[in-house]
Amino acid sequence: MRRLLGYGLTPGRYILALCVLPFFVSCANLATSAEEYYSIGMAYFEMGKYEEAERWLNRALSHDRTMSASEYNLGRIAFGTGRYTEALKKFKAILKKDPQNVMALKAAAYTHIKMGNIEDARKLYDKVLELEPEESDNGLNYATVLYAMDKPVEAEEALKKYDYAILDDKDALLLLARVQKAQKKPEAIDSYDLWLSKNSDPQVRYEYTLALDEGGFYARALEAARKTLSELSADTETLKRSTVRFVIARLLLVSDPENNEGITELAEAVRGGFDNKDMIDALINDERLAKALRDEARRTIDDAKLPAADAAASAASDSTESGEKPSTESGSSAGSGENSSGSSTEEKKN
Repeated sequence: MRRLLGYGLTPGRYILALCVLPFFVSCANLATSAEEYYSIGMAYFEMGKYEEAERWLNRALSHDRTMSASEYNLGRIAFGTGRYTEALKKFKAILKKDPQNVMALKAAAYTHIKMGNIEDARKLYDKVLELEPEESDNGLNYATVLYAMDKPVEAEEALKKYDYAILDDKDALLLLARVQKAQKKPEAIDSYDLWLSKNSDPQVRYEYTLALDEGGFYARALEAARKTLSELSADTETLKRSTVRFVIARLLLVSDPENNEGITELAEAVRGGFDNKDMIDALINDERLAKALRDEARRTIDDAKLPAADAAASAASDSTESGEKPSTESGSSAGSGENSSGSSTEEKKN
């Protein structure tokens, strides 16, 4: 059995802890060493009994030999239970005594990410990379932080230092595709294509669709969009089916304006709840479309909004009549359409 992030139990100590656990729990008033407290705490940790684990690990804090290990695992428990401020306090306590503790640096950095403190996370990962410059996981984490800070150029530079590991790491490859797309690099399409050849995810395929669309490869983008729709069985927090249908409509209108299928798809997208104003305005003002087609698209959207609004009002009325308390909150279900870009080296289709 592996050690827990460098502070875990060896197989012998873990088995011993489990065997003596009932005895120590029933005889807690007896003198017990800090090492035994720690072993009992980690046994409870392994079983997922975090409240008991915290109680014993807090006792183990009293001895120098188990203080850092206990502090670290108490931080892990706090992090795992959503108490990020408390977790960060534990990791900082370790770093105050041992500024070069790589595990505590990583844990504190990741906690900062969870709390939205991206710049603080970056500073900690700078230190991690100084201590372990050859560790590819550190480079990936650092690049992720830079990407979150809207620094795609720096993120790509960080990733490229670990070229040897990117192809074997799907997370690194996907991040590479995203930072390239953020820079509107043609290589983004190839990176997405490589990722999708080994993995399947409708959100990623949607990003790939947008990259192809921005690059002018409409036939490939349309194929990718339709596959995205088939993979997306239900709306998710980041992607709605109506958004994908709107993209399909836009691609059809741009690539095959004589075909009425684009208008039909547009109406279905709006009836399905699509209401992203920025994407709608971009379509209506898209100079790739003839003015007559843009006007028809505007009328189609306006007409489709009416039955969609009627359906929503009817649903609210039915809910009230059935005795359900009507919601007082308001909001829109804006589709998640990001202005992604990308191009490829193949000849663009106009």
